[in-house]
Amino acid sequence: MQIITTADGSHTLFSEQFNEIYHSRHGAIEESRHVFIKSGLEYVLSSPLGEDARKAEGVHIFEVGLGTGLNAMLTMLEAEKRNIKLDYTAIELYPVDIEVIKALNYTQQLGYEYCYGPYHSLHLVCWNETHQVTPHFAFKKIHDSLFTYNLPLNTYHLIFFDAFAYTHQPEMWRTEVFKKMYDAIVPNGILVTYSSKVVIQKAMKEAGFTIEKIPGPPGRREMVRAHKK
Repeated sequence: MQIITTADGSHTLFSEQFNEIYHSRHGAIEESRHVFIKSGLEYVLSSPLGEDARKAEGVHIFEVGLGTGLNAMLTMLEAEKRNIKLDYTAIELYPVDIEVIKALNYTQQLGYEYCYGPYHSLHLVCWNETHQVTPHFAFKKIHDSLFTYNLPLNTYHLIFFDAFAYTHQPEMWRTEVFKKMYDAIVPNGILVTYSSKVVIQKAMKEAGFTIEKIPGPPGRREMVRAHKK
């Protein structure tokens, strides 16, 4: 793993194993906020589905690719800031070493030094168990392959699809994978991802999703928000 500083000052990682970068060089935090928080979490929270979920047991989120934990950390901060209950599950087959995680500058860049401990907890807690990391953020990480793990049906209000790019992991962007995502989402739930490749949109549509193309983060003209109508 090689630590790289992106355009907004935040770190990302380059994986020699996959010959791929974890976040956009145009800004790791900026990309994560735009794709997953603004276009995903905020969208759901402002919808009738999100309002109903908040009144019930909370919003359920599933992330494909925990990686550095940046998406989970930003979601955790939103839960505390908004005083809402979030239940977050992430699947990761290739965990990042904790010493690498400790070298990343997310808490400093975000100005949340108090989050240093909770952020590290995301990587230190036991696998395959639910942990109450903060008063509003329940977290579970699954050490498994997306191809072999059985996702519960009609469970998640929102999916963060953050696999490596299609050029490096094409198997992650196939119809059968998105069908698995579709079945795991509740009716009117959504999936957000940074990519808008035509071949990916086609796979999503074949899985049953309705595609919405929206403005992407810096460096990308478009991204996709997929709906389970």
